[in-house]
Amino acid sequence: MRISTKSQYGLRAMIYLAKNKNRICPLKEVSEKEEIPFDYLEKIIVKLEKIDLVRAKKGVQGGYFLSKEPSEIKVGEIIEALEGKSNLVKCLQYFCSRSKKCSAKFFWQKLNKAINSALNSITLADLTKK
Repeated sequence: MRISTKSQYGLRAMIYLAKNKNRICPLKEVSEKEEIPFDYLEKIIVKLEKIDLVRAKKGVQGGYFLSKEPSEIKVGEIIEALEGKSNLVKCLQYFCSRSKKCSAKFFWQKLNKAINSALNSITLADLTKK
């Protein structure tokens, strides 16, 4: 399994916002401090805003801030917002003609569940302590 740069950058941006939760952060600042290409970060933030993980304040003093407390935002939510619903193999996502006789399906289900559990056991608050 590979996590895309979109998710890596998105997580870094969210951690930055969590560490600066008492203020509105201009996107240019986040881009510079986290070394994320500005144009790419704009696209990432739009997705995060769409599912209400971040909010924008428009205007001269504008920027972005978290819509919830860092302790309420799980890493899994961020990854899913940027990557979509995660399934390691296609047979877990779509009907597979071999589903009833597949000996490996149990393994894939168990591994997928463990990964999702790990992603959802860590919050932004946990990552700001590191």
